[in-house]
Formats: sequence, structure tokens, C-alpha cells
Amino acid sequence: MERSKSCGDADHNPANMARPVVALVGQPNVGKTTLFNALCGLRSQTANIPGTTVDARTGTCSDARVIDLPGTWGLDLNQPEAEAVRDCLGGHRGATFTPDVLVIVLDAANLARSLHLAVQVLSSGMPCVAALNMIDVAQRRGLQIDPSKLASWLGCEVIPTSARSRQGVDELRATFSRAKESTATLPDSTDPSGTSDWVDGVIRESIPTPPPADQDRFGDRLDAAFTHPLLGIVIFLAVMGGVFWTIFEFAGIPMDLIELIFGHVGGWLAAVLPDGAVKDLIVDGIVGGLAGTVVFLPQILILFFLISLLEDTGYLARAAFVMDRVLRKFGLPGQAFVPMLSAHACAIPAIMSARLVPDRRDRLAVILVAPFLSCAARLPVYVLLIGILFAEQPVLAGLVFVGAYVLAIMAALLSALLARRTLIKGAARPMVLELPAYQWPSLRSAILTCWDRGWLFIRKAGTVILGMVIVLWWLSTYPKPPEPVQATNTDTSIVAQDDAAPINPMAWSFAGRIGQGVQPIFEPLGWDWQLSVGVMTSFAAREVFVSTMAVLVAGGDDTDDPQVLKRIATARRDDGQPMFTAASAASLLVFFVLAMQCLPTLAVTAREAGGWKWAALQFGWMSGVAWFAAWITWLIVTWSGG
Repeated sequence: MERSKSCGDADHNPANMARPVVALVGQPNVGKTTLFNALCGLRSQTANIPGTTVDARTGTCSDARVIDLPGTWGLDLNQPEAEAVRDCLGGHRGATFTPDVLVIVLDAANLARSLHLAVQVLSSGMPCVAALNMIDVAQRRGLQIDPSKLASWLGCEVIPTSARSRQGVDELRATFSRAKESTATLPDSTDPSGTSDWVDGVIRESIPTPPPADQDRFGDRLDAAFTHPLLGIVIFLAVMGGVFWTIFEFAGIPMDLIELIFGHVGGWLAAVLPDGAVKDLIVDGIVGGLAGTVVFLPQILILFFLISLLEDTGYLARAAFVMDRVLRKFGLPGQAFVPMLSAHACAIPAIMSARLVPDRRDRLAVILVAPFLSCAARLPVYVLLIGILFAEQPVLAGLVFVGAYVLAIMAALLSALLARRTLIKGAARPMVLELPAYQWPSLRSAILTCWDRGWLFIRKAGTVILGMVIVLWWLSTYPKPPEPVQATNTDTSIVAQDDAAPINPMAWSFAGRIGQGVQPIFEPLGWDWQLSVGVMTSFAAREVFVSTMAVLVAGGDDTDDPQVLKRIATARRDDGQPMFTAASAASLLVFFVLAMQCLPTLAVTAREAGGWKWAALQFGWMSGVAWFAAWITWLIVTWSGG
């Protein structure tokens, strides 16, 4: 990976090249990323470590270029994160990810745990400095740590810090240049059989006064509730329900605003640009494509903001512990609950949040099945089809609506179970975690996380999504239908127009022809070519199905007009038969519940999973399951008289 792709434009400044490259190394839940944010702020971005599927954040501060390496419990583990950290420390991942100085981030509230990784890092012989992070939490617990004694044991400088309040951050930054010229030295007793004794000695001398026995009774009571087999699940459902509600409730206004802005931009361009293909491309293709991409941004920002807050408080680790018992039965880890919950808003941020899952096989399983879960884009289709099926039966309509969500969840869980027993063999890796201390979340860190993830979404996924939408626009626009044949007299004035019905532009386009070409595939499901066109266009975005049907059968795309929806529901096929029978509507509903109909999601899957082969597998499996289930549904409803 080129340096310009990983460290931002600031790294091209020759003055920046003289700065030491500082890497933050630490275990999960030690506040490492919060410390990185305190050092670099907005002067950072996420980059993929070359040759891996592991991300690291890179940025600049006044004294160094900083790398936030992925958290790992140990350098000797057989995990992608541990391998990436080992290779970076050994200089095997390119100059961009080869550090001059290592900052070992220690959890002051749980020092013994952090020291086991510290021994491995210090044994590398590289220049090091230790950040005794979350010192404020340790002091509230009654822990009085002597930094000078700790430094004598570690053989490097120790700086007490609280990344959330920025305590000690400037002092830490000042050590980078000094540390570059030094070498960490460890006592002789650093072999695996002597590490525990060494850690005991460090704790004994660095913390001479033990904390009070009742120093965290409130935290113990919270743990008893949050990790309880029954109460813990109830609390989890309440908390995640709140997250779910917040995403839907608060994302609506900014999403509407984004659509309004792009609508005005498109309208202005439509007014000033001359008619022609270029105008259509810019207004309908580029502007429309960007609008369809950026409209997801509020959901992504809210999701990562809330996840950052929950993780910062320490609750996320407790929730993962509770859900691990349920999800592991299907080959999924406890950390999968966050992506699976957020997938009910949008599969794109759900797949991106799968980075919370540490094991690559577990992460792949989550990425592959997350799009099964019913996202917000499916709702317009659900409303249309369930309304057709149960127009005068609100109770049944409500039950079927809930059933659609249940069917999606079961499909995701069973697909994960199948994947873990065949393609990605193995049970979900048991979670090994030590519950972090409770603390107030950092709003600054949450905001910076939103910025980082939002910009990553626009920069990485937006370009691919835009290209796909432009291609789909072209397919649905060209070729143009021929003009109606007109009769003329000898002086070339128009005297009559052919009474033949006008050609449907959608049917004449490449997309329409594709729909007619693939109609034999969907014919066993009870669909005609018009429904096939609607399904094909919905692969760009599921909600496009409703507007496509409005254009095809109602002559407009105003789907808010109840008369238009009524015309869709009562539309006829070419042979005069109803387009939406009970059987065809039911099979369509099941297909939309289960099918992969979101090209942007496929693009994100390819990026997050490490290749297009995974996106192709996801598309093929979900489409196959959806077709088979829709066929079974059509047969059952038809045989029952529908």
C-alpha cells in the first residue's frame, strides 16, 4: 500500500518524514483508540494493513506520525490481529507500518492483565514508552500506582494518562523523540514460565497499598444484572431496542434533508443544463446515484456513535458475554449481536460494524448472513405486498409483517450454522475477555469515530456504489423507444398520428429486455415480465421496486399517491390477468425477505470480507434460497386456492 493511501496528505510533507513513526500497542478495552483520538483528532483515517484484512488507524500529531494497531491479547496468538501486529513490529508490512517507537498502552485499573502483553512487546528490543491509561478510573477505585517503580521494572518511561480527559497526553507526546533514541531493557525473568512471577513482583512494588475490598461494589452489582442468564438478555433487548429505535427515529430527518438537498441540486441542474444524454447522466445518474449513496450516512453515523458510547462505558463487553450463549449455538460469536441488530436499519453499516468481531472466520460468517435481516429498504415493499394480500385484514397483515422479520432472522441463523459446518468450518471461537471497568463515555471519541467511519464509507464504498448506480441508470434508459409513426401531406404538415399504443420506455430499454429475458427464470414463481423488471431494478436498492412498478403500470413514480398504489395493486398482465394474485404477491414477499437485492451491500461485503468471491457467494446463496422459498410459497398458495 502506498503511503499516500494510509497516512493522509500530511505525510507528503518532507518535514513530516523526519517525525518518528509511533505505534500504539495494547489489548482490547485499554482505551488505545481513545488515546489515539486524543493524539491525532481529525488528522487521521483508517487504512488496511498491506497483505491483511485488518484495519489500523493512522494519523499525525505535532511530534509524530501515529499508528493505532489492532488490539490483541498476545503477540503469540494465531489470530489476524496478532499476526498483523507481529509483522508491523518486525517491519514486514512496508515502511508506512514500520514503527520507530512503541507506545504500550496499559490499563491502570487492571494493570496485571496488561503486563502480560507488555512483556512480549518489551522483549522485541524496540524503543518503547508506556502509557498508564485510565489512571483516573484506577484512582477512583483506590489504586495508587507508583509510575517511577513501574518504569524501573519495565525499563522505559511510564506516563500516567487519561485519554478521555486528555490528562498526560501532552507529556506522552513529548516522550516520542526521547524514546526513539533509547532501548527498553527487561529483567532476566521474562521467559513464559517466569512471566507470572515477574508480573506479581511488578504489582507488589508498583501498588504498595492494596485497594479497599469494597471499592467497586456498585460495579459488581451491575455485572450481576448485566451478565445474568435471563435478566441480562432482557436488559440487552431493552438497550439494543433503544439503539434500534434511535437509528430509525433520528436518522429520518437528516435522511430527508439529504434527499431534499440532492433534489434541489438535481432540479437546478435540470433547469440549467441543455437537454440531452449528458444532462440525463448528470441529473439522473450521478446526482441520483450520489443521493442514493449519501442517504445512508445518517444511519451509519448514529450507529457508530452509539456503539462507541456503549463500548466506552464497558457495557458492550457485558452484552457480548450474554449473547455469546445464544449465538454460539448457530456458529456465531457474541459480538455478532451488534451487526445483526444494526442490519435491521441497513446492511451496509451492519457489515462495517462486523469489525468488532475479532476472529476472521466468525467475522466472515457475520458478514455473509447480515443482509438476510430485514432492513429499512424492504419496508416499502412489505407495505405494498402485505397491503395487497390483506387489504381489509389489519390483524393478519400485522402478523405477516412480524412473520417477515422472524423468517429473515431464522434464515440468517440457519445459514450461519450451515456455513460454519461446511465452508467456514468450526464452532464460534469462545470469547476470552476480562470485563473492562465502567466509566463515563467520551463524547469526543464517539464524534471522532463517527467522522472516521463516515468518511471511510463515502470514500471507499461511495465510489463503487456510484459506478454501479450509473450503470443501472444507463441500462434502464437506453435504448430510447422509436418515435410514433406519423402521416404527412404533400406540404409536410402533420395531418394524423398513428393510433398505436405508445411503446413503454422501460420495456424497450436494456433493463426491460433483461427483465423479459430472465422472465422464464421467474415464471415458476408466478411473475410476468413486468414483475421481473421490478425485481431486476430492485437489485440496485430494494425500495426501487415500488417506484419501478409505479412507472410501469401507473405512468408515474409518485408512490405516495394512494390512487397510484391502487393502480399498482389492480394492474393487469399483457393477457389481461391480474398481475398480483395471492400466490404471486406471497411469493414476491418471501423473495424480498430473503434475496440479496442491494448492489451497494455487495460492494461493502467485497471490501470487508477481502474479495469479490465472498460477495458472489453471498449473492448466489441468498438468491438461491429466496427463489426456492418463493417457489414453495407459490405452490402452497396456489394449491390452497390462492
